[in-house]
Amino acid sequence: MYRHPMLVVSVCANALSHNRYGIVAGKWLGIAVLRNRCKRQLRAALFGLHGCLRQGFDIVVIARRKTGGQPFSEMQRILKRLLLRAELIETC
Repeated sequence: MYRHPMLVVSVCANALSHNRYGIVAGKWLGIAVLRNRCKRQLRAALFGLHGCLRQGFDIVVIARRKTGGQPFSEMQRILKRLLLRAELIETC
């Protein structure tokens, strides 16, 4: 697990030739509108990085309380940093 005050990224190898992604935003994040917006932004950030990532992993991104209301660019920057620490980014 790779942690940041805003996000947690959990990585596990799978036996597939592609990645699988999961995004978790619990009720502690706020109302449904806020949770769904956060999940959409994280999904967009993940798929923006998809071409740069090593394949064959299950990647779960967990949004923490501080994630709510943050700009997309900040979430994208932190997610990229966590994936770099996990050594999943090959190119970009």
